Amino acid sequence: MTKQKKKRNKQYKGSGAAQTQPIVTHVSAVKRNKLQLWWGEKKRIAKPVAIAVGIAFVVVILLIELVKLFV
Repeated sequence: MTKQKKKRNKQYKGSGAAQTQPIVTHVSAVKRNKLQLWWGEKKRIAKPVAIAVGIAFVVVILLIELVKLFV
């Protein structure tokens, strides 16, 4: 059994190497009010909570109307 050659994992940077393009990152700033800033930070938590509160509100209204119907 012959010894296997170790694979090269180092990037070639000689004269025949492919030219790599620089990475350009564009950043834009937006002026936001306090409510928009809060929503941007807390959206992941606030959105499901708002949906649950809305559903609970609808269920309470339906129960009240159901009770009024029988009374």
